[in-house]
Amino acid sequence: MRVLIKWVLRILLMLVLAAVVVGFWKREEIQRLMAVNSLFTEEKIVHNFSHMNDAFLTVDLPRGDGPTYELPYGPGFDLPDGTDAWIEERSVTSLLVMQDGQIRFEEYYLETTPEDRRISWSVAKSYLSALFGILMAEGAIDSLDDPVVKYAPKLEGTAYDGATIRNVLNMASGVTFDEDYFDYNSDINRMGRVIALGGELDDFAASLNETFAVPGETWQYVSIDTHVLGMVIRGATGRSVPELMTEWIIAPLGLERDGYYITDGSGVAFVLAGLNFTTRDFARFGQMILQNGEHNGQQIVPAEWIAESVFPSAPTEAGEIGYGYQWWVPIGAHEGEFLARGIYGQYIYFDQPRGVLIVSTAADRGFRDEGVNEGNIEMFRSIAQSL
Repeated sequence: MRVLIKWVLRILLMLVLAAVVVGFWKREEIQRLMAVNSLFTEEKIVHNFSHMNDAFLTVDLPRGDGPTYELPYGPGFDLPDGTDAWIEERSVTSLLVMQDGQIRFEEYYLETTPEDRRISWSVAKSYLSALFGILMAEGAIDSLDDPVVKYAPKLEGTAYDGATIRNVLNMASGVTFDEDYFDYNSDINRMGRVIALGGELDDFAASLNETFAVPGETWQYVSIDTHVLGMVIRGATGRSVPELMTEWIIAPLGLERDGYYITDGSGVAFVLAGLNFTTRDFARFGQMILQNGEHNGQQIVPAEWIAESVFPSAPTEAGEIGYGYQWWVPIGAHEGEFLARGIYGQYIYFDQPRGVLIVSTAADRGFRDEGVNEGNIEMFRSIAQSL
């Protein structure tokens, strides 16, 4: 009996030591997985959204050596009735309103500051659209009607085999992908764990093999479509998205701080949701788009591409919100009204005829509740019309 007890204790000790060794070896992956699991909790979400580089692998987007492009302050104005209640209800963390290139209102909430670099979530998709337009104009990509596998051969034989670049720009790939953020086992959350554990998003995209519609026939928001656009860009240019984004967009804008992308385990940028900038630096990008791609006397994004990409060309249902090339077009939009949008309340709203740009960041855990997105858009419209 005494020998048996010693043997059992020895086995238990070995198991404990093995667990300690594995835990030390995999400590970063374990920490990232724990961060993902608590990323959106009520007590941590505001802090997390301004410190994503504490939890994930990242790559810098250097602002460059040029001077900061100053955003001048114009006359202040009174926000419309109900704005204060909206800010509190929607857990807004920053609100910046510009008109004709001047800041008319700027404020930060929930103990955040102007220096916070905030997670974009799907606002990043619209940045990638802008980069795509530049690369099209440079001749790196032949046609939007080319199949994605021409530039991303890893996707041959997958659900993306048969989809064109235009299809994925429009979120009309027909690829089956569960975007339910509140289902632990959904595709979007499985993808999040791939990033947390240092996996490769290219492999994840190539693992998708089911479709629900013929490409181009039906619109359905499929975030992995944007990663496929990133694969196309990398295949067409032989360069990384952060390198291209920095060269063509970030450095010319005169940002106040370096930005960064979240990356997967192979260093590939999380292009569908992983950008992090200050609110003012999101506004610098937005002001360039508002001005049809022109910034400080330089045409950064072709004006023709912006006009094409914000046109609601995707096959959305009649009466529903429209979609272009990674840009949203609100129901009842007038010409020149469109937006970039990310989960939990991230927005860049554009009203070109009024010269108005609104950047709003938030940590809104109720972002999926019925009518929230529509209410946010109506608030932006009310602010724009009150100027």
